[in-house]
Amino acid sequence: MKPLRLVVAINPTASFGKGSRVGPAVVQTLRAIGHTVTSLQEPDFEQLMESARQAIATRPDAFIVVGGDGMVSLASNLLAGSKVPLGIVPSGTGNDMARGLGIPFENTEAAIRMLADLLQGPPRTIDAGRVEYVDDDTGQASTRWFAGSLSAGFDAVVNERANRMRHPKGASRYTIAIGLELLRLKPIPYRLVLDGRPLETSAMLVSVGNNVSLGGGMKVTPDAKIDDGMLDVLVVQPLSRIQFLRIFPRVFKGTHLSDPRVAVHRVRSIRIESAVAVVYADGERIGPAPVDVTVVPGALRIFAPA
Repeated sequence: MKPLRLVVAINPTASFGKGSRVGPAVVQTLRAIGHTVTSLQEPDFEQLMESARQAIATRPDAFIVVGGDGMVSLASNLLAGSKVPLGIVPSGTGNDMARGLGIPFENTEAAIRMLADLLQGPPRTIDAGRVEYVDDDTGQASTRWFAGSLSAGFDAVVNERANRMRHPKGASRYTIAIGLELLRLKPIPYRLVLDGRPLETSAMLVSVGNNVSLGGGMKVTPDAKIDDGMLDVLVVQPLSRIQFLRIFPRVFKGTHLSDPRVAVHRVRSIRIESAVAVVYADGERIGPAPVDVTVVPGALRIFAPA
């Protein structure tokens, strides 16, 4: 086995319970099998981002994140378009990217063993979404990347609520946030431009999927493929609370697409305009619409099963 030069970035919020043991276990295992490992542990995401940026500039053989989709988001924004491949050891709340990539997300030891094996071969390539928007803090044109999904409707509102909640820590936090936001449920007016085709509509939810799920296994775009050069855009027409509650349980199995009020558009680009919608990508806040989203085929190299 060829020894590799690896960088391992550990989620700064994983400082309690079993999560606090995952990062050190990854580092210890990789060193034990002969790799040179630089471990990055910082008190917050901002400092971790800067440390990771400096480490990636040295062109390691792989950049490995230990955490959930927030850590994958951090890595995607640093690695998109580069030759440095990504490795994932899931230990977060939702772990939707790990789910979509076939990486064990409920068995840390299995995930570490898989990563160690995959490092011996070439990485695969997957698509990523590029988001162009105006930063609402600076007023400057900005670009962000996502590997999994982008939300710009009720799902984004739920994200806002879930990110403010301290408890519970698991995936059920997202479900509880849904229940709380249902009290204020109402459709949002949009102007969408799908591969150049305009569509004006009111919708409960607009979600752009490169991956299958979000929110800890909710299969919002169940037919999305992470390496086909396309994005799946889910648009849910206005629903009453009762209608929404009837459809919602089907999201966990991905069977909601059979409902006539649910439509999926497969596109390479989408512009989302709205006076009130807020946008999230891979669970991280982008800001208010409008945003322009484009799929970039093969933008990320990643150690994951084929």
